[in-house]
Order: sequence, then C-alpha cells, then structure tokens
Amino acid sequence: MKLSLFPVLCLATAVGLVACSSDSQSPAIETAESPSASGDLSVWPALKQTPVDPALESRIDGLLASLTLEQKVGQMIQPEIHHALGNEVRDYYLGSVLNGGGSFPQQNKHASLDDWLALADDIYAGSMAVEAGTKIPAFWGTDAVHGHNNVIGATLFPHNIGLGAAHDPALIKRIGAATAREMAATGIIWSFAPTIAVARDDRWGRTYESYSESPALVAEYARAMVEGLQGERDSAEFLADGKVISTAKHFVGDGGTAGGSDRGDTQISEAELARIHSPGYFTAIEAGVQVVMASFSSWNGDRMHGHRYLLTDVLKGKLGFDGFVVGDWMGHQFVPGCSATHCPAAVNAGLDMFMASDPNWRELHANTVADVKAGRISMERIDDAVRRILRVKLRAGLFERGAPSTYKLAADTTVMGNAEHRAIAREAVQKSLVMLKNAGQILPLSPKQHIVLAGDGAHNIGKQSGGWTITWQGTGNSNDDFPGASSIYDGFAAAVKAAGGSIELAEDGNYQQKPDVAVVVYGEDPYAEMQGDTFDLGYRSPENLALLKKFNAEGIPVVSLFISGRPLAVNPYLNASDAFVAVWLPGSEGVGVADVVLARADGSVNVPFSGKLSFSWPRNPQQAPQNPEDAGFDPLFAQGYGLAYGDEDSTAYPLPTHRGEIYPEDANELPLFVYRPVKPWNLLLQDTAGDSHAVNTASVRIDGLNLNMQDRHVQEDTLHLAFTGQARAGFYVDEAMSLESFAGGSWVFEAVVDKADALTIGLDCDGCGQVALSAVAEVTDQWQTLRIPVACVADDLSKVKAAFYVQGQKGAALSLYNLRLTKGDASCPANLKQP
Repeated sequence: MKLSLFPVLCLATAVGLVACSSDSQSPAIETAESPSASGDLSVWPALKQTPVDPALESRIDGLLASLTLEQKVGQMIQPEIHHALGNEVRDYYLGSVLNGGGSFPQQNKHASLDDWLALADDIYAGSMAVEAGTKIPAFWGTDAVHGHNNVIGATLFPHNIGLGAAHDPALIKRIGAATAREMAATGIIWSFAPTIAVARDDRWGRTYESYSESPALVAEYARAMVEGLQGERDSAEFLADGKVISTAKHFVGDGGTAGGSDRGDTQISEAELARIHSPGYFTAIEAGVQVVMASFSSWNGDRMHGHRYLLTDVLKGKLGFDGFVVGDWMGHQFVPGCSATHCPAAVNAGLDMFMASDPNWRELHANTVADVKAGRISMERIDDAVRRILRVKLRAGLFERGAPSTYKLAADTTVMGNAEHRAIAREAVQKSLVMLKNAGQILPLSPKQHIVLAGDGAHNIGKQSGGWTITWQGTGNSNDDFPGASSIYDGFAAAVKAAGGSIELAEDGNYQQKPDVAVVVYGEDPYAEMQGDTFDLGYRSPENLALLKKFNAEGIPVVSLFISGRPLAVNPYLNASDAFVAVWLPGSEGVGVADVVLARADGSVNVPFSGKLSFSWPRNPQQAPQNPEDAGFDPLFAQGYGLAYGDEDSTAYPLPTHRGEIYPEDANELPLFVYRPVKPWNLLLQDTAGDSHAVNTASVRIDGLNLNMQDRHVQEDTLHLAFTGQARAGFYVDEAMSLESFAGGSWVFEAVVDKADALTIGLDCDGCGQVALSAVAEVTDQWQTLRIPVACVADDLSKVKAAFYVQGQKGAALSLYNLRLTKGDASCPANLKQP
C-alpha cells in the first residue's frame, strides 16, 4: 500500500458518507544533513578495488578547479529530453539528459536513426558551446533494458526473466555487446541497464526485469551483462568504440518489497539485504560498472534516495564503488523533507546526479546552488559528486570522442536490427522456453500437419515483447511498429510451409479446416512498473480457457504457449492443454519459438528444450511470496524445473482448480484501481453513442470523454476523466461475477471533483442503480477521500459486470486515485436510495 503524502482530515456526515479534504502543501525542507541509520558493515564484503589512476585524478582536479558552483551543480542535473535541449545544456552546464520510456526525438515514435543521432549531436553541441569555463561533454542515458527498445527497428531480446531460464552467462554477455552496438548507432552512450533486482514476490510488476529469485544466478548474470555493455574491465575494449556505460539498478532491495509493491518497503534485516539482494552489485562493481541507480523503494521505512548509510557508507565506502550514483525518475522528491525541486537530503546521502524529469528542473538547480551557499550541502560533497561524474566521462573517453555523429558506428544502418543481432536474440528465445507439460510426448509437433494458430498472442509482436517496448508500458503498438521482427505465427508459418504442411491463423479459434493440432498463444498483456503490480498470482481469462475447452470438445490436441512476465497460477489451463510451454516475453524474434516446438520435416528434433525455471511456479493464486527459503515452500514447479524431449512428466493431472476468486476469502478489501486497473478488471469507456472502447494507453480521446493518466505521488498513478458530452468509464470483467461478500461494503477512493452535480457513480448488474456524486463530494481542487455504501445502488451482487462506473455530462471532471471496495455493514440512507 502506498502512503499518502498529504495529511487527511475526515468528517462524518449525517448520511453516513464520508468526505475528506487534504492539504497539498509540502512539508518543510530539512536544512540539516538528513540522518541515516548506522548498520553493521561487517555483513558487506570488501571488494577488489579499482586502482587509483593518478593521471586521471589529476586531470579531474584541474577540471574541478575551473568550474563555478553553478556549473558543478549543472553536472548533477539530468533533465528529460521533453524539457531540455542544446541551448539549455549550454546555459545550465547540464551533465546529461535522458529519454523516458515512450519518449522520442521530436516526440515522434517513428523517429529515424538520423533523428536520434541529430538530437544526440544537439545535446553534445550545447555542452561544447559554453562561453565561459571548461567545456564538459554532456551524455544521454536511456532504458535499453532488452535491447535498444525505444527505437523502431531495434533487436528486442527476451526480457530478463526469460534470459534467466536460459542459464547461459556467455549468451547474456553477447546480448549486452549487441545492445551496445545498436545504442552506438544512435549516438547514445549510457544505458540504464542491467536491472539486477532479485524478485522475491512475483506480484511485483517488474518481476520480468529480474533474472531470477536466486541471488547466485543474478550475480552471475550481472557480471556478464556489464561486461557485454562496457567491455571487460582492464582490457582494451573497456568503454571503447561500440561500448556503452552500464548502470546497475536499483540499489538496493527493490525486488524484496512487502507484497511485491513497486516503490514499496523492503522489510528485512541488513544481513538479508546483503545476502539476498546485493550479490549482483558485488559482481557488477568488480566488473567495473560505472553507474549505480538508487532505488525508488525503501529499506525498513527509509527511502533509498536519502539513505546515507547504504549509498555512502556501504556502496561507496565498504564496496569501493568509485563511479557515480544517479537517481531514478524524480525519486528524490519522496525523501522526507524534499520536493521535486528541492532535496539537499538526497545529495547529502550520496546521490550524485538527480534524475530531474520534472519540467521545473531549473528550480532544482537554483535551490541546490542556494543550499551550498547556505551551508545545507557542503562544497566537499558537491566536489565529490562532480568528481565521480567526471571520472566516468573521462573513462568513457567523452572528451576525445567528439560529436556522437562522429562515433565509429554512428548512423550505421547495417547495425540496427542486423542479422547477427537477431540471430543472438533468436538463440536466446530458443534457450529461454520452459516446457511444463508434454502429455503423450505430443511435442515436438510435426510441421507436415495442418496446424491452427489461435489466441490473441499468436500474431502480436507487441504482446510477445511486453513492457518497456517502444512505449513505457509496451502498449499502443502494432506489428507495423516492428520492422524486421517476427511474430510467433510468422515462425510457425515459415517452418510449416517449408516442410509441406499447412497452417491457419484463427485467433478466435474459428478455423476453416479442422486442424490436426491447435497451438494457442495467450497470456499477459504488456505492462511496466506500477501498472504491472498485481493483487495475486492468478491468471484469469475466461475467453482463453473457453478457447482451449472448445478444442478439447472437438477432439483436437492443444498446445498452450503462455506469454507472461512472471510465473502465474494456471491450473485450469494446464489441465486443458496436452502440452504447455512458458515462452515468457520473447521479444522481436518470435521465430525462435517455432524452432523448438516444431520438429524437422523428417520428424527429428530441431532445437531441444533446454530452459529451466529461474523462479518457482505457484500452485494457486495466493501462493506469494514463494521462495526456497520461505516456510511452507511448496511450489507446483520448483526453480530449476523444465522438461526436455523424452522426459517423463510425473505431475499428476488434473491439477486441483480454485474457485477463481479475485481476492482471498478473508480479504476485507478488493482493489479496482491502484495506479492502473487491477486484474481481472478492465477499464472500458463508453462514448456518447454507447459504443465501448478498451483503454490500453495513458491518453484516450473518444466522443464525450477525454482520459489521461496523471502523476499524483508517482508517475501516472491517477486516472483523470474530463467529460465533453454524456459518456461513461468503468471497471469491467469479461464475465459477470459474484461480489456478494461486498454487499454491505463501500466504495472508497480519493478524488478531485469538478461539477459534481453532473457526475453519477454506480454498479453494472441486473437491477443496479446509481447515485449522484454531489451527495458526497465537494467541488474543490483539493483531494478528498470518499466513502459510498454499495447498498445505495444495489441489493443483489451475484452477477456484477462492472464493480464501479462513473457517468458524466459535459463540463464535469474527476481525478480518481486508489479505488477499492471494502467489506462492512454500511446501509444507505433512504433519501439517497435510487428507485
């Protein structure tokens, strides 16, 4: 659960409804160095130190002496490309810029290689155009987390969870090297990768960015990826042409938050923090990683962006890290006493560079300068931060490289998405697949048969690539956005046709010719941080389960290819499948799936199954967290499980199924919207004509309604609805379901309301009604917490289609945050009961 940054005062009204107002003023800025808990440094290893280079340090001394305070602080500010161009790099002496997920040159999703390079040149030229003082090259950082994934046409490798199943560090190193080359072609020299989180609760929406729940495997892969991106430390290739600066993230414990809550609190001992969540940092530092990104999360209640003990005493002191620490997307603003534009506590804690993606980064610059002049930040701390930044820039040769367009691989059209890189990605797909079931040795399939490919993932490259793919959440993409890539169907079609078989794409299962076998591709839709957090580990898709059972009823063997970013409870789907393969998020080379699942034309194995689970697989939706060290550890499939061709499957089918509840039986609260719709609820909009529209992007415009995701506490955590006519927005499920246990409960949510008399809320079910929001809400620009008894709109909750909807008229607007249903015994006053 996220804690509000705003104090809330609630007043009970005579009708039993509650409206709460909140004070939006930030707390006072701390003027002293932020305190940090001490710890036990003995639990941390002393790593092999990077030898001091006297010539390098002497050069840094000279650079520091030539810089003004304002110029030094400029090096510590990293704005987003939306908000800073070359002239501002010049005027503020900015050290770097970044592009967020879904951010492109000129905000053109289809920006060309030349467009990316031109912007990189503009940023560099700005840093070289300063009129006074030493010219220090600025550099550009990007989230190249599974290839250069913001760029159209790049090679997209499987996400980390799939790579973990490959158990092949040498492959990881090659993937890093290929990614570095494609980045170099765009003139970008700094990657915010690898993510070396050890995900311990798979409800976390970033589980797919973790290689494994095993610290040992993560440590092995961290070293390999850093060496792939940067080159081997102490070798001639280290940070040479075609290599990029690597970032180990997010320090530390981001994969261990309570409940798997993104940006939450990791509540463990220091010894556990070091033993479970830190080995990847040990190997990354020994491999020469140049940047470490501070985590948004907290450790036992203390924010990592303000944690001096961990950032300074442990990371820079005991572990000997001599690069620099960069913040995460405006993460400093959540340190106690801080705001988006003022945070001396983070600098004092050891943060060297603010990721200042807020448009008001100039205020952060001015306030940081003022903090130094007022003694709230020492000049020694500023010099240490800038020394570290300059050290990395000098090691990377930025002072000698010149403009990005002069880099060796710049604008090389033979690099981006080339055949060599795609072959590596195809190999990674092959090695990542994990076979969980193979009844009667149905796999490998003969390509000489008539095969139907069904399911919404069969021919959907965006779905198979997942989040952090072109856009931040990986949504809003079509196959046309992936030139040179192959869907899973594309791979099957090529192999089957070459072998003389026949294939049919029938995503809804309505084939033209009865097949010999049905291959059904389905699973999770793309998501990224925050919006990917889930309430439990149940996969629920009545539509896909019905599709499997349709083929069962027709006597057609079924092979399930399951797309997901985490292990999920899928017992009904396993029962309805003759074979079941976890394909994870394979990326742009869907052809690699067919390489393994299909035999050669002569019936022999083409590519064998070799993937083994790097995460434990749950028996039921409530089995989280689930790790080998946990009490009562009893997974359906343990870490390391994975069938090979010819293996005997000892799993006893049919597996027990659960009643499919979307909440534990003893849960007192049912979340509907927490940063995003909580599965199985889908956000649907209804326009003035009554037509429905699914929401899969952060901004939607339909006739009668504009939807935008806005930032309240964190990025895109708030749903804003502006009505331009009569329209509706609601949280729906695919099939009506029972919510009887919430019949006496209430809706609870936080809101900002404009024109409340033109807004009503209700349930969508037989006999359900609605209630005017004006009865409970104030029209104010302040946040209020609203509590509305469900009894005001419904008596029978046995078949609910939408657990909440809001309907509005022209001119009305609503900002909605943290919507949930709570149990209780709340009756509705007679004067509010709808007929």
